Amino acid sequence: MQLRRVLAVLTLSLLLSQQLLTQTPTQAPSSGSSAAQTSRAPHNDAAKTKCTDNGTYVNSKGQTVPRPENCSAPPKGATAQCRDGTYSFSKSRRGTCSHHGGVAKWL
Repeated sequence: MQLRRVLAVLTLSLLLSQQLLTQTPTQAPSSGSSAAQTSRAPHNDAAKTKCTDNGTYVNSKGQTVPRPENCSAPPKGATAQCRDGTYSFSKSRRGTCSHHGGVAKWL
């Protein structure tokens, strides 16, 4: 019985730490130029769409892509809306919204 509790606590701790790691924004590796170190401005189109800025990631092709963001409307450049309501800027379909419940609709 005690072993089950210990395993349950360890499993829960591992799952929570993985969740935190996948939600923590990271910076793209810098190439030494100031442009690479400048953070990107939040998306704002003519309709004044308000979005969170969750940072960027480097995809499997080496491209720097914005992480999925919570927005008041579909932002410019979004390719999909995830099931959790965030908008993805993924450059390929594979893995899009994988940590956000999958794709709700493609844009």
